[in-house]
Formats: sequence, C-alpha cells, structure tokens
Amino acid sequence: MLTVKALLLLLLILCALAVSFTRDLLSAAVIFSAYSLIMATVWQQLKAPDIALAEAAIGAGITSLLFIATIARTRRYEE
Repeated sequence: MLTVKALLLLLLILCALAVSFTRDLLSAAVIFSAYSLIMATVWQQLKAPDIALAEAAIGAGITSLLFIATIARTRRYEE
C-alpha cells in the first residue's frame, strides 16, 4: 500500500512539473486533467470519498472542459 501512495505522489509531482514546463496550452490542459484524476485517487486512498468525487467531477471534468473551450477560442501555443 505504501508503494501505491509513493507512486501516486511521484505521478502528482511529474504532472505538476509537466504542466509548468509545457508550451502547448492544450497539452497543459490534458496534463492538468490527469493531475486532477490522480488527486481524486489520492483522496480515495485517504478514505475521503466525498472529496474524491468532487475532485473528479469538478477538477477533471468541468475545469478541463472550460480550459479546452477557452483554448479553442484563443491561440493554442503560448508566445
């Protein structure tokens, strides 16, 4: 169980670094969505299913959809 938690923590750190260093905004939105899904799994491992469900619905669902809709109306790459 400890290895699963360590792996999830490592994936969270990698996603956070990848979002901050990517120049493609669509890729950053997708990586942020993956970050939210991993965070929902972490909340589930911490035995907080209500927070995990909210993180999955709001963080990975609604926020990612809004980011992608905004990117579709603007330029995709950062200057």
